[in-house]
Amino acid sequence: MRGTEKKQATMLTLLSPERCVPQKHPLRAVKALADAALRELSPVFDEMYSAIGRPSIPPERLLKSTLLMAFYSVRSETLFCEQLSYNLLFRWFLDMNMDEESFVQETFSKNRERLMKHNVASLFFGKVVEQARAAGLMSDEHFTVDGTLIEAWASHKSFRPKDEEPGTGNRNGEVNFHGETRSNDTHQSTTDPEARLYKKSKGSEAKLSYLGHGLMENRNGLLVKTRVTLAGGTAERDAALAMAKEMAGRKGLTLGGDKNYDTQDFVRALRSLQVTPHVAQNTTNRSSAIDRRTTRHAGYAVSQQKRKRVEQSFGWMKIIGMLRKVKLRGREKVGWLFTFVGAAYNLMRLQRLQAQAAA
Repeated sequence: MRGTEKKQATMLTLLSPERCVPQKHPLRAVKALADAALRELSPVFDEMYSAIGRPSIPPERLLKSTLLMAFYSVRSETLFCEQLSYNLLFRWFLDMNMDEESFVQETFSKNRERLMKHNVASLFFGKVVEQARAAGLMSDEHFTVDGTLIEAWASHKSFRPKDEEPGTGNRNGEVNFHGETRSNDTHQSTTDPEARLYKKSKGSEAKLSYLGHGLMENRNGLLVKTRVTLAGGTAERDAALAMAKEMAGRKGLTLGGDKNYDTQDFVRALRSLQVTPHVAQNTTNRSSAIDRRTTRHAGYAVSQQKRKRVEQSFGWMKIIGMLRKVKLRGREKVGWLFTFVGAAYNLMRLQRLQAQAAA
């Protein structure tokens, strides 16, 4: 029998966001992990705000909103605030009532400085790492490091000579830099001065960029440390050494990486830290810094297989987490977001690992 369309809407309905989310929805496990981490950061949040005055949007709600934007590839804070008005899943994740008003985009920008000042992204990332370690899902000995290009929110036309007087350049539509020799020593972006003109590999296009770095444990491919640096030829190895120094002192440490890390200086520095270099050998028109005393062990082959997992985390962060071209300017803000999206990746990965263990 054909149904008929009802024109009259129901006058009264008892409904809550909790009832609308299926019990087996994967976001339920993610929410439990995120809420547990945020509860531990409550003392930090107390320090961030005054004890008097008009109550603001809870920082927990803003941080979980950033997680949702990463999970569902929401391209802007303005669009997220719009969707929050009618998306019941978002309201449930943020513990909002049905009749509670959505907040506005300015809420994010006004509170971001406060969150950055108290290093909340790194603290939250650390709490998620602690959860994974407590669940026995992390290796304490075997790690991989890699870097990825993050395109800055600045155009090539903004890359102007440093000695150029403000206002003397051509209008945006008339800029012609073809045939002009440009370098980071002589030029600088007028919209994001910290962005550097850089290309990751030969034959690729040079872009105004930053470099994001990640240290991954090899057991389940979870990120352990993240950081963002200015783009440069040695930035990946410098960041890798800095992160390796933070782990120095443990026994049996290995650090994998691609061919970019196969240099005499880098390998020598790792060995001085009592870290065994498991980087891929680069024998193209040169000799490798990795010799038989490393490659003869079975663990080296395992590290070469596991190290490719780090590309999965970068792929998720850039495609799903919308970090291919970041919409914030300045290394500090880009680094804050990179770390937080790294925590979002770990949460999704943890949820899947726990679901597999329970099956």
